[in-house]
Amino acid sequence: MFSVTVRDHMMVAHSFQGEVFGPAQRLHGATYVVDATFQRESLDSDNLVVDIGQASAALYEVLGGLTYRNLDDEPELAGQNTSTEALAQLVADRLAVRVHTGQLGDRARELCGITVTLRESHIAWATYQRSL
Repeated sequence: MFSVTVRDHMMVAHSFQGEVFGPAQRLHGATYVVDATFQRESLDSDNLVVDIGQASAALYEVLGGLTYRNLDDEPELAGQNTSTEALAQLVADRLAVRVHTGQLGDRARELCGITVTLRESHIAWATYQRSL
């Protein structure tokens, strides 16, 4: 299995519902370092997994739709706890759409998986992995 990872970051505001979240039930900010890893079984005809520039641009676009927003105010996320785990899935799913529509190039349609890791700090992070 081959993989390529690109990295970016996002800054969001949000709050959580449920006593399990303690003080995080109040509105607070979070800054995430976001790693998106693209996997494929074999390299393409140019010996690439995916074009790094296109993968970086796609991740930047996905994160741009979330950055500097209060996620509590986003209609698509209304009523959801936007935990680190849930946000990792959201980013991965939005990247998958871009793969399937050819935004990362026609050969990127041969990718077999995406893994997204959101790092809240140097001691805590969450990952979501999905097939394509």
